Amino acid sequence: MNPIRVIALVLVIAGVLGLAYGGFSYTKENHEAKIGPVDISVREKQTVNIPLWVGVGAIVVGGALLLSPRK
Repeated sequence: MNPIRVIALVLVIAGVLGLAYGGFSYTKENHEAKIGPVDISVREKQTVNIPLWVGVGAIVVGGALLLSPRK
């Protein structure tokens, strides 16, 4: 399988996942203070939303790469 087809499949899968889930979240840990042996940290949950047009665009571009003729 050539690299272009692999990239196309990754784009299509990423686009479908982006449409299905609409975003993802992760936890960011901030070290606020360290006083002697005491370490105070804060965990903050961050959310990243994936716009609808990005998911659709990834599917369209991936599909175009899969269907384009090769020499």
